[in-house]
Amino acid sequence: MDYELLDSGEGEKLERFGEYVLCRPDPQALWERRLPVSVWDACDARFERKGEKGQWHSSTELPKEWEIQYGGFTFLIKPTSFKHVGLFPEQIENWDWVAARGAKSVLNLFGYTGGATLAAAKAGASVTHIDASKTAVEWGRKNAELSGLATAPVRWIVEDAMRFVDRELKRGTKYDGIILDPPSFGHGPNDELWKIEEDLIPLVKKCGGLLTEKPSFILLNGYAEGYSHIAFQNIIAPIANLHGWAVEGGELTIQEKDSTRLLPAGIYARAS
Repeated sequence: MDYELLDSGEGEKLERFGEYVLCRPDPQALWERRLPVSVWDACDARFERKGEKGQWHSSTELPKEWEIQYGGFTFLIKPTSFKHVGLFPEQIENWDWVAARGAKSVLNLFGYTGGATLAAAKAGASVTHIDASKTAVEWGRKNAELSGLATAPVRWIVEDAMRFVDRELKRGTKYDGIILDPPSFGHGPNDELWKIEEDLIPLVKKCGGLLTEKPSFILLNGYAEGYSHIAFQNIIAPIANLHGWAVEGGELTIQEKDSTRLLPAGIYARAS
């Protein structure tokens, strides 16, 4: 694969995306680094946070975007002012899990650049991909094209997640599987406000009404600091109990190259 976590520690992580090595902040990396300072200093670009956004400092002529292979797909990597680059490598475990569920129709809420969408589509599902960011949706569509899934049955929709779900409930639309990857805070395309502490439970309850009579799964991802996967398990438990599913959860991690050390990178709860 074209991705590796080379090292982490002292509040940063060192990653290789194809031929370029990037250094990004990571508040979970509280330990000491394994590799010498010279390796870290030789990175192609380092992200420096300034307020809510930040700035990349390049030591080489870093392109604005480039392609890499990961998880059986092709992703377009683009360093952004929010430190993200368009790929969350830790999600590969969930992609494999979603693909193995065999769902015929999948709703991917807060779909970002489409990793889970690609996994579900490649496995044969028709997918509805929702994100409030037009840029993210276009990025996801490009990733699909690069991955040979341009003609896959995917609807790419720029919309507020809650508003879309409300409309789908009125239409009586049903899905075999639902994926939610909500931010802790955000705005919809029409400036709709999202606060995870206020809006997540109502949204998950509504999603329960969008599942078919014999659905395949529900998956809830999270990156909000201070939350436990146990809390997420408890949130989806009522839906799981209704369908006789067992709930599981845990941390998503990335293993460092040439090391057994794991970098925690998010939480999940899922039921099938």
